[in-house]
Amino acid sequence: MFDAESYVRPFVLDEAGLTLRVLDQRKLPDEETWIEPRDVEAVAVAIEDLYVRGAPAIACVAALGLAVCVRAFDDEPLRFRAQLEQACVRLSNTRPTAVNLFVALREIREAIAALPADADAATMRAVVMSTAKAHAEGDLVSCLAMAGHGAPLLPDDGAVLTHCNAGALATAGYGTALGVLRRGRELGKRYTVLADETRPVLQGARLTAWELQHDGVPVEVIADNMAGALMAAGEIKAAVVGADRIARNGDVANKIGTFTVAVLCKHHGIPFYVAAPWTTIDLSLPSGDEIPIEQRKPTEVMCHGGKQLTPAGVGVRNPAFDVTPAALITKIITETGAYDPQEIAAAASERG
Repeated sequence: MFDAESYVRPFVLDEAGLTLRVLDQRKLPDEETWIEPRDVEAVAVAIEDLYVRGAPAIACVAALGLAVCVRAFDDEPLRFRAQLEQACVRLSNTRPTAVNLFVALREIREAIAALPADADAATMRAVVMSTAKAHAEGDLVSCLAMAGHGAPLLPDDGAVLTHCNAGALATAGYGTALGVLRRGRELGKRYTVLADETRPVLQGARLTAWELQHDGVPVEVIADNMAGALMAAGEIKAAVVGADRIARNGDVANKIGTFTVAVLCKHHGIPFYVAAPWTTIDLSLPSGDEIPIEQRKPTEVMCHGGKQLTPAGVGVRNPAFDVTPAALITKIITETGAYDPQEIAAAASERG
């Protein structure tokens, strides 16, 4: 039985809907610090600067943050609508790869567009809040459902590899890939989780290890370049990761390094699973070639612990994501079931 209070949550909206508290994930695991963004720019910066990260959590924080911020918008209906659209544009420019963000903002835009033209600001504020809450609540329900579909696919023992952080910290709670791993342990499976450190900002070493330890799930951290050797040694029995965007043909964009894990799994005959909600699927893109890949600051690669490690004058590349072709993916696990990648487009179309 899921108890929300017993699991890590990356954000908390107070009962009155007046304040959104966001866990500053940049400071984990050393300290738990919460921020309270008060305006749209503060919400946008929290997303851009990785206070909050993970495609589903980004969408939830953008929507709920917007719902809190519209309280300060103009009471004149036309000006309110203009300010809302300006805010949606600002938030949509924060992280280009994760499609969940655009889904959440579209839901809010469509909900407002469906109102009568003369709807007052109070009505629009209420609609923005109810739509944002529904998105966040739906994400948590999705995580719990996909955990049920994915857990039976995992091995009974050995080690399961994950990359980056696709856990409670990356969602409305419980997690996508880590939700599947949690549920497997709850069902009595005895595997250990191996968490890739996930260079350059170490989401695996800092976040995945922290939240699994918090929940009592056995976890060990490995450097990103160790996975192949451990697969060859027979230790790793499966890999499960999250996703930031899934194209119509089943290609998956996820944290940089995911493609490498998938290639290694294919070579060693190890199942490679992707766990993601339907909000991650973008049917407008025929393949992963069309997925925009965010390029982040070179300092994330150049520096560690506040010290520059690379020689001055040497260039740095820092794509935040890579694309794993559908042919390398065993199953895509969603809230309605586990699908072969080539089945995704048809299954998504059936959902409407």
